[in-house]
Amino acid sequence: MRLTFLGTGTSQGVPIIGCRCAVCTSPDPRDQRLRVSVLVEVNGTRILIDAGPDMRQQLLRARVTDLDAVLLTHAHMDHIGGMDDLRAISFLHDPPRPVPIYADPPTTDGVRHTYHYAFGPQRYPGVPEFAMRSIGRDPFQVEGIEVLPVEVMHMNMPVLGFRIGAMAYVTDAKTIAPAERDKLRGLDVLVLNALRKQEHYSHLNLQEALEVVRDVRPRRAYFTHISHWMGLHAEVQRELPDGVILAHDGLVVEVQEG
Repeated sequence: MRLTFLGTGTSQGVPIIGCRCAVCTSPDPRDQRLRVSVLVEVNGTRILIDAGPDMRQQLLRARVTDLDAVLLTHAHMDHIGGMDDLRAISFLHDPPRPVPIYADPPTTDGVRHTYHYAFGPQRYPGVPEFAMRSIGRDPFQVEGIEVLPVEVMHMNMPVLGFRIGAMAYVTDAKTIAPAERDKLRGLDVLVLNALRKQEHYSHLNLQEALEVVRDVRPRRAYFTHISHWMGLHAEVQRELPDGVILAHDGLVVEVQEG
């Protein structure tokens, strides 16, 4: 399995418009973060997790030419705001193929509201075509690949993470219940949000994310959904324990099974 970090930034990205802090003006490309998203590739199957406002730029930059499915964690705009551009994926096929979108009912409702023009009875030619596939908390299949949802709480909002084999992807978590943490054990790679060093009301901060890592003990952990308040990549990375990596846009990770 191959994991590509398409974006590792928080809802505003980094740099933030108008900000002149050391991170937002850093020349280090690892400090330049598009909105959070990853591409998972398993035996030729390409699964995108989240499709935020930077999705078009991310897919072009990573030279992604097609997708087999999109998994959505929740309906906030930094996670679904680029879905209109999935029409390009549909139009790669003749006839156009609706893009399979896996989401729980609240997220599906958010997509239908935001992209109402894609679901109406009289759709304008060229609108995106989504094949919405409802998921819950039970395992489901994507092109024969088992995906296990992991529910986390984004303050008081349920958000889905996903475990695929020996990799799990969790974003926008503030708390993770014990039964859901158990789904994160025995991993080669855990991807987990870590917003900043200071406490935050709806996201794990750095110390809270490190506590989750100490508890579930993956072989490697990669932090994502990072704001400019975290600090410079090079400096923060030096503070982290072995096996814990501050992810950056474009980073590619090979996941080892077993």
